[in-house]
Amino acid sequence: MTNRRDFLKNAGLATAAAAGATTLAAPAVHGQSPIKWRLQTYAGPALAEHVIKPSIDAFNKVANGEMEIELYTADQLVPTSELFRAMQNGTIDAVQSDDDSIAAPVDVSVFGGYFPFATRYSLDVPVLFNQWGLKEIWEEAYAEVEGVKWLSAGSWDPCHFNTKDPIRSLEDLKGKRVFTFPTAGRFLSRFGVVPVTLPWEDVEVAVQTGELDGIAWSGITEDYTVGWADVTPYFLTNNISGAWIGSYFANSERWEALPEHLKTLFNLCMDSSHYYRQHWYWGGEAKLRVEGTKMQLTTIPDAEWQTVEDEAHKFWDEIAQTSDRTARVVEIFRTYSAAMKKAGPPYRYS
Repeated sequence: MTNRRDFLKNAGLATAAAAGATTLAAPAVHGQSPIKWRLQTYAGPALAEHVIKPSIDAFNKVANGEMEIELYTADQLVPTSELFRAMQNGTIDAVQSDDDSIAAPVDVSVFGGYFPFATRYSLDVPVLFNQWGLKEIWEEAYAEVEGVKWLSAGSWDPCHFNTKDPIRSLEDLKGKRVFTFPTAGRFLSRFGVVPVTLPWEDVEVAVQTGELDGIAWSGITEDYTVGWADVTPYFLTNNISGAWIGSYFANSERWEALPEHLKTLFNLCMDSSHYYRQHWYWGGEAKLRVEGTKMQLTTIPDAEWQTVEDEAHKFWDEIAQTSDRTARVVEIFRTYSAAMKKAGPPYRYS
């Protein structure tokens, strides 16, 4: 497996390698090498074992020697913030991440990751994309960008705070240095939070050394899975989003060069990954709140937390003014939220 130093050393050869893409993309026959892809995820090794590795292992098995995907974890080959450009210029073939973290140059990138209060539950994400029109909007946006094809979106866990000190009021958030996503950090700064950007692998040490006071990057399942529960003993039950919106992307030329049956196989494996995460996170969030022994649960009272949700809708208004397309997305969020509230339990309880 290529390490990051070797990969970056050879990145300059990407143009020459791209010239051979047609040959590489041909279905493997007797004596011919399989198609090789490099795919990098946003997730570190322990998390990748759940959010993507099973589906990639399945793909490689079912591809039956015609194609092999090499999976790399967070920042292993390319810093997460540079993933879009690396994929666009062909030095990496595919990515699993959110649009926001990889600095995708499209107006809808602000909705990737944790757009505050856009979702309440994980099922909201596939419903919004497959039944409420977000899929078509994302396809429209990425059609305007050369070199990258957006493939599919799915949901992850909710966005909670896990911290070194207990959070029981909005006042307790002020001045806290927190590792989070770009747009989420932009929103949380309205409440005195200081967003901090670090390589994923450095976060745990940054908490231990005092560079960070906490994290707003996941739910409790990830806190335990990746080891953050060992350094942040408090978990705030309030969240700013019910589910992370993440996507799969590929270099356009490499995707189009695939035979149709391998495209179909990759689509099926993405769906398998989306399905696994639905039950892994949903069950994990409940189980670890009840049975977990490493983190103490704290809560900001509902009436006080409502001010955060109210502020989020002002934030939506600001984002809607960015472009016609962002306005369309925000309108979908508003209409969808109203429909869920009108439907009542179990779709919305408040």
